[in-house]
Amino acid sequence: MNKISVIIPVLNEAKNIGGLLDYLVQNSNDPLISEILVVDGGSTDGSQKIVSELSKTQPKIIGLNSPKGRAKQMNFGASQSKGSVLYFLHADSIPPKHFDQYIVDAMDKGSKTGCFKMKFDNSHWWLQLAGWFTQFNWKSCRGGDQSLFIEKIAFEAIGGFNEDFVIYEDNDLIYKLYKQYNFKVLPYWLTTSSRRYQSNGIWKLQFHFWMIHLKKIFGASPKTLEAYYVKHIL
Repeated sequence: MNKISVIIPVLNEAKNIGGLLDYLVQNSNDPLISEILVVDGGSTDGSQKIVSELSKTQPKIIGLNSPKGRAKQMNFGASQSKGSVLYFLHADSIPPKHFDQYIVDAMDKGSKTGCFKMKFDNSHWWLQLAGWFTQFNWKSCRGGDQSLFIEKIAFEAIGGFNEDFVIYEDNDLIYKLYKQYNFKVLPYWLTTSSRRYQSNGIWKLQFHFWMIHLKKIFGASPKTLEAYYVKHIL
């Protein structure tokens, strides 16, 4: 039977990580979950303490430490995982109830990798429209906020996340997966936070995301993308 290793990269997520972990435990089927690995990249807000306290009563929750960088953190989590399926999840994204059963069912039917469709926790028409498009199986509609499940063997075969990417690491991997596998979009809604849009401004942030995407299409290096992100978004 396939078992899932949930891998959550964290950096200063004290406001979100406790609620997410409680949700995952309460809305999953224990036999399907190998472990929930929370990989911290150097939090200073108490995130690690929250995870440590929860692990005392929920032994499948395991806190790990890694060098900072989401790609590095997720690769390290994968290297420590025991499940046959890896499920990468952001700390501010909430998967649908029974997410684990949906993933295992897809794997049992032959899927190697995929994600859920996604909606934002915001009623703004643009964010609602952007979420609506994620139901379509087009790689241009993919992103890390939708989460990603992948057979561990396939993840290792493709080389994992490219750690040169400080940003855009999810899209870089997903584009490779689309070339090699029949990527599956599961018809259930994951809800993700709109906090970056709220703090930066919806249109401003969307413009810069489009620019990063175009720069990548035209061959920009990981360092160039990072520099643009730091200048315009951070």
